Amino acid sequence: MGTNNNSKGSEIGFCGLLTIVFIVLKLTNCINWSWWWVTSPLWIPIAILITVIILVSILKAIFK
Repeated sequence: MGTNNNSKGSEIGFCGLLTIVFIVLKLTNCINWSWWWVTSPLWIPIAILITVIILVSILKAIFK
């Protein structure tokens, strides 16, 4: 009998994969970027989400 592995927690996703690629390229000296840019696929989506939440909150407060 086969087991069904439908675990969603094991998926890396595009941003995670891109971060791994950037880290490997940085550690192998293929790119000479700052660590801020190497880890940017992790923090840029979060920054965009926070910005959208703030903008929606401001717009809700203005057009109440």
